[in-house]
This record gives sequence, structure tokens and C-alpha cells, in this order.
Amino acid sequence: MNHSLSLSVVIPAYNEAENIGRVIANAVDYLSDRPMQYEIIVVNDGSIDATKAIVMKLASQNSRIRLINHPHNLGYGSALRSGFDQALHEYIFLTDGDGQFAISDLDSFLPYIQNSQHHSQVVIGYRAKRADVFVRSLNAWLYHIFIQWVLGIKVRDIDCAFKLFPRSIYQAIRPIKSDGALFSAEFLLKLQQLPMLEPIIELPVRHFPRKFGVATGANIKVILKMFWECWQLKQECRDHIAIADVVKT
Repeated sequence: MNHSLSLSVVIPAYNEAENIGRVIANAVDYLSDRPMQYEIIVVNDGSIDATKAIVMKLASQNSRIRLINHPHNLGYGSALRSGFDQALHEYIFLTDGDGQFAISDLDSFLPYIQNSQHHSQVVIGYRAKRADVFVRSLNAWLYHIFIQWVLGIKVRDIDCAFKLFPRSIYQAIRPIKSDGALFSAEFLLKLQQLPMLEPIIELPVRHFPRKFGVATGANIKVILKMFWECWQLKQECRDHIAIADVVKT
């Protein structure tokens, strides 16, 4: 078989025991039918349910499944950073462990990667029709407006957990410091600052209602941490601009 693409699939999970087995099985079925080398990295971010045990069992049956375990809950950003840092393949694909995305939507992403001349193409999804409850959708919309206003990020869906990018690009923008919900915003902000990056491609993806488990994005601690990290990131950007101005003069 000609392996034309090597892919690390990173799946963060926190208390997703009722979802994670199905998410992994769908990923294995999809990837096994395509000419690529792959690994599936599940980052268990301190779950207190059976998430870790389920992934350990599946990993013992399939060497392409890897578990990264956080003994305690460190936050969504920390989970992504752990997975991205330990990815081994040429490209990284992010999706969540809650089962709200279909990995088969990668079919529309892959041609952009395969046709990239400089191996610097980033393709990100936006939810064509968000399937969350009204309050969560409203909070997400307000967050999106806030982040666009404060950080100037110009994409349609900052936090959509369906992103495909070269591992070399991630390494070029490290470190991403946000431990919580701001990780995706910091990731995109630093991407926009890369001079060698091809224009980011944005494609629609399907979004499904959460069947099991509880989303944590509306947790007040998560929200407060996001505001704190946003303020720190804004200060860091101002410092970089000030240093650049000094260098120019």
C-alpha cells in the first residue's frame, strides 16, 4: 500500500466514557480504509469516570491507539498541548471525544493538504449548523464576538474542534501557553502571524447533538480562566508589537 499521508489524530477527553469508544471506533474504521499511516492519540484529562480504562483496553488491542493520561484535570488547552507535542506524524488532526463531529468530513479537507506545494496548508472546520442547546450556542456566539474584538482573529468558528494542519506548523508557533478554553484562539492568532503560512482554508462540517455526558464549556471556572488567559495573551501581543517597533527604529 502506498502511504501518501501520515496523520496523528488527537482526541481530548474529559469524562467521555459513554462516547469515547464510539469516537475511536469510527476513527479507526475511517482511517483504516484509506492509504495512510496514522495514530490515534487520546488525551484523558483527569477523567473521574471510566474514560481511561476504556482507552487503555482499546490501546491494548490496537497499537495505533495511544493514551496520554493526565492524573488530574488540567484543562482543554493542556490536553491539546499534550497531544500535539507527542504527535509523531506529518499532519495533526484535532477532533473532540464527545461524538459531535463525523471524522468522514475529513474527505473534503484532505485534497487541500495533498495539493499543498509547501506543506504549510492549514484547513479548519466551521459548524454549518450548530447542534448545541440555545444557552450554549448563545454563550459561544458571545465568546466568538469577544475574541474577534480583543484579538482580531478573523475566522468563522474559532473553537470548532475539527482542524487539520502540518505538525511542522504547530512546532513553528510553539509554545501555546493557554491551558484552558483560549487555546484554540491563541493557536489561530499565532498562525495568522506566520509569514510562510498559506491562507487558512475554512470548510463547513456537520455538528451533531451531544448524546451522552455533560459539556464543561459553560463552567464558571472555565469562563473566568478564559478571561484571565485572554488578558495575558493580549498583553503578550502588545509587548511583541512594542519590541518590534523598537527594533524598526
